[in-house]
Amino acid sequence: MTPVESFAQLANSLVGLPISHVWRGYGSAIFLEFGRLEARYRRNGSPGNPEGEASLGVEWSWRIEHQAAILCGSWSEEHLWEPAFDLLRGARIARLETFGTLPEVAMTTDGGVRFLSFSTTEGQPRWYILDNRRAAPPRSFSVRAGQLHVRDGSETVD
Repeated sequence: MTPVESFAQLANSLVGLPISHVWRGYGSAIFLEFGRLEARYRRNGSPGNPEGEASLGVEWSWRIEHQAAILCGSWSEEHLWEPAFDLLRGARIARLETFGTLPEVAMTTDGGVRFLSFSTTEGQPRWYILDNRRAAPPRSFSVRAGQLHVRDGSETVD
């Protein structure tokens, strides 16, 4: 199965799952957790952010939009972020796809809100999707050398 076919299979399997948790990392990094959550703990034993059945992470350069306007993005004033995150939380995934010559990711909710990665720096788009607990071994998708890349445990580590 090609990476594009494998991504399409994963994307179809995520349709209908809720966006269960949205959280920020360092700077403008953002993470969305889908489906049933499991607790995670930091090395020191304190609670961390929970992990969903699948996760979408974008290191930088993202935006949230609806049909008529961009609501906010990674370069927006941070006070705009939380209200837009609230539109994602609890919504269900209606569509997940890649777009562009260098693959970016777009997720549309059942309410018509869209979350998009949208890299504006040199190099590769900086997003990933992890299929955390539904595949053995877990699969992950990202962009490598301008192409959609899937890691499924069958490759050796460089």
